[in-house]
Amino acid sequence: MLDFAIFAVTFLLALVGAVLYLYPASRQAAGIPGITPTEEKDGNLPDIVNSGSLHEFLVNLHEKYGPVVSFWFGRRLVVSLGTVDVLKQHINPNKTSDPFETMLKSLLRYQSGGGSVSENHMRKKLYENGVTDSLKSNFALLLKLSEELLDKWLSYPETQHVPLSQHMLGFAMKSVTQMVMGSTFEDDQEVIRFQKNHGTVWSEIGKGFLDGSLDKNTTRKKQYEDALMQLESVLRNIIKERKGRNFSQHIFIDSLVQGNLNDQQILEDSMIFSLASCIITAKLCTWAICFLTTSEEVQKKLYEEINQVFGNGPVTPEKIEQLRPSSFMPLVWYFRILILGHLHTSMKYLSLYL
Repeated sequence: MLDFAIFAVTFLLALVGAVLYLYPASRQAAGIPGITPTEEKDGNLPDIVNSGSLHEFLVNLHEKYGPVVSFWFGRRLVVSLGTVDVLKQHINPNKTSDPFETMLKSLLRYQSGGGSVSENHMRKKLYENGVTDSLKSNFALLLKLSEELLDKWLSYPETQHVPLSQHMLGFAMKSVTQMVMGSTFEDDQEVIRFQKNHGTVWSEIGKGFLDGSLDKNTTRKKQYEDALMQLESVLRNIIKERKGRNFSQHIFIDSLVQGNLNDQQILEDSMIFSLASCIITAKLCTWAICFLTTSEEVQKKLYEEINQVFGNGPVTPEKIEQLRPSSFMPLVWYFRILILGHLHTSMKYLSLYL
């Protein structure tokens, strides 16, 4: 009888503990203001959908709770930092994992990662070196692509509208695909095919998974799965081609192949890097040029700095490093330098976290 009583009490305590843990309203982020999960499985995803976007959701959250807030992305607790000062206080140069990468892998339903601290640190250094080596090897390519776009803009009448976002996305697709995956994407048709599949996958990552509509629409789900399968097929072929061979053009995948990673890790990491790099590079360049066009004072200062650093000489990686980090380059005359300088910055930023 005593044994049964002990069992009954133990079971009851375990049941109460499980209910308190699993019940959405009970999951609090200790010491961090924020909101509890709306649903047990999805966390605050319904709130994000109802807000219209993750950005609007976070804006409202920070307005209500302050510069540091918490919410639930599915069953994962997320802490959002809403000001630059707070971000600076929490930057950890030794951090070896990234929630953005974790989120993307989760949405793509990838399973690899989550290694030890030492393994993650080695991967981080591998990616940093991969980005640096790829930029050095493909510097002439970046210059060529930026000059092509510059010439295209110069051919327009002064009053003609420039679809900036579209052009920047096209530039990012051409440059990133060749830097990450190689000469296969010298063919414009391959770039167009990649861009189409990239758009299908990225749009569903941004919405279809969050509101659950992807699983409810068989047509969209099939389109998404087909696009992802085609992207993975291209990557697998490139990985297989690059293994055990030397090429004059060093690409990002080469660094992954040469590292101590298995084929699935190489596939997943190159997929994440390709998807994110195209978007981040395109948005960064778009906003840089947009802000630049609204400030003649900044343009004047940059004109003086460019003359001082470059003079009449060629654009080189060494000279780009001499530019101040706050620099934005004049819109047309020095557009090629903006592309090179800020693409370099954005890719280096990615390498710290992917």
